[in-house]
Amino acid sequence: MKRSFSFLLSLLFFFSITAQKKDSLWQINDPRKFSYGQLIAPAALVASGTIINFTEKRKTEFLTNQKKLGLGSYAEDYIQFAPLAANAAFDLAGMRSRTDRVNKLAIGLKSSIINFATIASLKTLTKKTRPDGSSRYSFPSGHTATAFAGATSMTIEYGKDNPWIPYAAYGVAAGVGALRVAHNKHYVSDVLVGAAVGILSTKIAYWTHQYRWKAKKGNDVFSGVIYDKKK
Repeated sequence: MKRSFSFLLSLLFFFSITAQKKDSLWQINDPRKFSYGQLIAPAALVASGTIINFTEKRKTEFLTNQKKLGLGSYAEDYIQFAPLAANAAFDLAGMRSRTDRVNKLAIGLKSSIINFATIASLKTLTKKTRPDGSSRYSFPSGHTATAFAGATSMTIEYGKDNPWIPYAAYGVAAGVGALRVAHNKHYVSDVLVGAAVGILSTKIAYWTHQYRWKAKKGNDVFSGVIYDKKK
């Protein structure tokens, strides 16, 4: 289990940071606009998840170290929303993002709808049993998809001028996926495909957004940062 946990965490983080670097020839391309290069990391995650799905061992394994929080929930039940919460907190703190608040909210709602619809559809179609046998909604991981959707939004909005943000956001998202495997709720393949769904949900939301609302300029409390004025 420890080996699988470390492997999954490393794999998710590698693909995520690779995605950020490939997308982000920051001085040339706007990651809010479609480019084929942005499909590389999600495609690699799906391919890896599909291959592993046919090779991983399927067995019920009850762990003795499953620590639940209040109301019978796991830590990742809350951590999955950390990137989304941080995105909102940065905005409220006055940290200027690529997209104004109104349009960013609209994009976030669209991303959530795409993410939920895709995850729900795949779970219903595949009916894959969870490792702990609790239900037949294992594939793909919704927790992981939510975390990666939020991490992708944070990277797009703040990653250009704050290089540490993609590492922190995707690190948290990778941790959520790893915890789902550690807590016997998902297989590795479920988490890899969930990460791909989350990344693509946010990217599709940005690619299809029309920016119909006029951006309102505000003061940035984080001084000494040069922002791209293009919208």
